[in-house]
Amino acid sequence: MNTTTNTIENARARGPLVIAVIALALVFGGVFLWRSIRSSASAVAYAPPPVEVSTATVRTETLPQAIEATGTLQAVREVTLAPEVPGRVTAIRFEAGQQVGQGAELLQLFDAPERADRAAAQARARFAQIQYQRSRELAPTGAEPRELLQQREAELAQARAAIQQLDARIAQKTVRAPFGGRIGIRRVNPGQYVNAGDPLATLTALDRLYVNFSVPQQELSRLRVGGSVAVRSDAAPGRDFTATINAVEPLVGGDTRNISVQATMPNPGAMLRPGLYVTVGVAQGARADAILVPSTAIQTSASGDSVYVVRGGKAALLPVTVGSEIGDRTIVETGLKSGDVVVTTGQLRLQPGGAVKVVNERPAAPKNAAR
Repeated sequence: MNTTTNTIENARARGPLVIAVIALALVFGGVFLWRSIRSSASAVAYAPPPVEVSTATVRTETLPQAIEATGTLQAVREVTLAPEVPGRVTAIRFEAGQQVGQGAELLQLFDAPERADRAAAQARARFAQIQYQRSRELAPTGAEPRELLQQREAELAQARAAIQQLDARIAQKTVRAPFGGRIGIRRVNPGQYVNAGDPLATLTALDRLYVNFSVPQQELSRLRVGGSVAVRSDAAPGRDFTATINAVEPLVGGDTRNISVQATMPNPGAMLRPGLYVTVGVAQGARADAILVPSTAIQTSASGDSVYVVRGGKAALLPVTVGSEIGDRTIVETGLKSGDVVVTTGQLRLQPGGAVKVVNERPAAPKNAAR
């Protein structure tokens, strides 16, 4: 009886405490619900406006391909004119920049002693000819021995050889053009003494040029002798020249792992000059279904390249693999497909999933823009 009475009294004592706990729970629950509703309303009220962006729609296209490289022009025929023997310059028969033909006399060295020696050798040759002719008439009759005829014949041959030797020495005193071309700046003056090998001027044939360039070793299988090469130079803006590969170096460069290639090209009107840097494109087969986007659409970061695309009015960030640049566009190897709408300007304010407003949309790839 006492136990039952104690239980009833304990329940009556805890009743106000339970009611208080329930009341506090209801109060805090109401406050939490009110703040949640208010936060949701604020979020709706302060939602950021859509970001205005420019876009381009991706289209596939057929892309002519080429191996791009930087090359240098070299004359097919070029030489530094120099004398074979020392001597004093007595005549200069060319002007700087003059066009000369093959065999033209360009410079004369003093050759009076050699010409005097030649005159003496001619006199000895004439006397030897007379002696030989006389012995040739007398030897058959027995008036002179046959051994004397043979001696006269040898003396005549020696006299003629002496003339030829002097002619060669006199020829060395004259510098001639080994081929037709244009003379460079003159480096010698009349009366100057020059040694053998001293440079006098350059002679360059400008009708044909070599194009020397290098490509990475992985491009070896795409090179062939006789292949076409497109050449462009700042010295002739807006004009393309065509060269033909004539040699591929059999050895790969030990330092650069590049392959040296040489092509030949005509030079109409001597528009280009040896030593110029040129841009070289080795033509390859066309690439079908290539995807190109404006280069401004590519986002580069430490994690790689990416582009923003618009899907359902919102921005999505896609990782991509890019290739080479062609003008103001970039080849996208992977990550995009035809029909994707890429963001070209305004990416800096975008966040993945953010709302966008497209303005000034334009196609990504004009049909004939690729070169």
